[in-house]
Amino acid sequence: MSSLIVRNVDDAIVKALKSRAARHGRSTEAEHRAVLADALLKTRRRSPAEVLAAMPDVGEDADFVRAQGGEAARVFD
Repeated sequence: MSSLIVRNVDDAIVKALKSRAARHGRSTEAEHRAVLADALLKTRRRSPAEVLAAMPDVGEDADFVRAQGGEAARVFD
């Protein structure tokens, strides 16, 4: 395992990290490791808006209009 030294951290961040560590019942160093692991290793769930925004802009709006009436247009002929 490697070591990591972080310098010039704002006092408010250190205070928040210590407070969060106390809430989770672990040392500040263990909390720091957990924060880094959560931020860098876990897959983040995307919101539906993010998923939709990532879709490519293809076709025209008319291509996606629901067919009205009894039978859908044949698109694979």
